[in-house]
Amino acid sequence: MVIKVFLASSSGSTAIKKKQQDVVGFLEALKVEYAQLDIACSEENRMWMRQNVPQEKKPSNGIPLPPQIFNEEGYCGDYETFFDAKEDNAVFAFLGLPPPPGSKEADQGGIVQNGTHAEETKAENVPVDDSIEVPVEERNGNSHSDEEQAADEEELAEEDEAMEEDEDMAEVEEAEQQEEEAVEETDEAPVEEEEEEEEQEEEDLQSEEEEELLQLEEEEEAEVQEEEEAE
Repeated sequence: MVIKVFLASSSGSTAIKKKQQDVVGFLEALKVEYAQLDIACSEENRMWMRQNVPQEKKPSNGIPLPPQIFNEEGYCGDYETFFDAKEDNAVFAFLGLPPPPGSKEADQGGIVQNGTHAEETKAENVPVDDSIEVPVEERNGNSHSDEEQAADEEELAEEDEAMEEDEDMAEVEEAEQQEEEAVEETDEAPVEEEEEEEEQEEEDLQSEEEEELLQLEEEEEAEVQEEEEAE
């Protein structure tokens, strides 16, 4: 099984770069074999990632941000779910891999499937005590994190537009180059025809000269023969 990490090598977002480095660095620390797939340099990678992230895991604009993690074709999760699994010592379960013997994860037997933790499932069944005052930030969610997510999504959308513009520009340049080559070939054609005509004229002239010389020789031979007969 191959773990696939979809990254954006040319992302201008500091937050995205840090998240990517965190994921890659932790996988290397755990000696987990993985493959990096760059969505910034490969349209195929970018489209594959977008199509295979489950709809319910995508943000509101439908464009998932890197890093996104897969086990072969199976979706594991994004940075947030990876981070939660790391905090719970359940990264191998998150990745769909057996934990190494003797590791904390093997000892505690934590299970994480599709980014959902056992602790979260238990928490869902615990009644909420309304008498406990919950801070506004927790009730409304982390607004700062939401703002960062929105900014990252906007930046990724701009990068997508820039990539599409680069592709369009490349197509225009290629079309212009083909047009220039066609014009050059058109310009070269008359020149080649003129050269061929000149060569043909020279050959014809040379043939005429050779025929005249041959005719003169024949006339001279005829005159010599007449003189010999007259004598």
